[in-house]
Amino acid sequence: RGAPGGGMTQVKATPTFKDVVYASVSATQKLDLYLPEGSGPFPLVINVHGGGFMMGDKSNPAGADEFLAAGYAVASVDYRLSGEALAPAQIQDVKAAVRFLRANAGQYKLDPQRFAAFGQSAGGNLVALLGTSCGAAALEGADLGNANQSSCVQAVVDWFGPTDFLQMDKQFAGTSCPATHDAADSPESLLIGAPIQTVPDKVKLVNPITYASAAAPAFLIQHGAADCNVPPQQGQLLYDALKAAGSDKATLTFLEGAGHGGSQFSDAANMKVVLDFLAANLK
Repeated sequence: RGAPGGGMTQVKATPTFKDVVYASVSATQKLDLYLPEGSGPFPLVINVHGGGFMMGDKSNPAGADEFLAAGYAVASVDYRLSGEALAPAQIQDVKAAVRFLRANAGQYKLDPQRFAAFGQSAGGNLVALLGTSCGAAALEGADLGNANQSSCVQAVVDWFGPTDFLQMDKQFAGTSCPATHDAADSPESLLIGAPIQTVPDKVKLVNPITYASAAAPAFLIQHGAADCNVPPQQGQLLYDALKAAGSDKATLTFLEGAGHGGSQFSDAANMKVVLDFLAANLK
């Protein structure tokens, strides 16, 4: 399970608050909150795990030790997986978690004006969607609670997330990478509830590029140039969509030789890139 999560080492920190319930429709709607030293209020990194929308959990949030050391709180969020609920339940859960954290920012010593989202693989899709779809009613899941709060975030770090499911196999054409995303049993098709190419409108609803606008927060998009799971062009698609929509706050980096996660993402040099991005955009 290392690769979908970003190939990070095991987190040393333990949650300050564990299994915090942010909504009550499913037992999976829980988060762990890690607080750094100090009195706060702290800027927050909301970590959304990968696992093809079908597996994975909040237990080992990527980069948590580095974020805590830099003075950030970390919220690691579980969400309904595709075996329990079809899209858009996943993004509705993540948005509900953001609203919950904002509603309870005082209690948890968080700064509600400085929320960043960080996700890997499937989590990268969800945080990218969180960033672009601020205010999109169909994805809000307002009935999950705290509807009076904003689910917007101020910065997004997307590690190798898919941004348009419908183009993935086409982008792998002519490469040695297997083109399996259009299959009925692919993670994306299982998430949507049908082979993705047969229901393009349902897919479009949860593609981050659908909602790209000039109002989008700052984005750091990082993708392994040798990723055979999610095509590197998926990162390019999101960057191009944000640029075309008028956003000048997106950065795209391809990590040469890197696959779907791994040490090139989690090493000190790249974590410094991530921390510098957060520092610049959560002022």
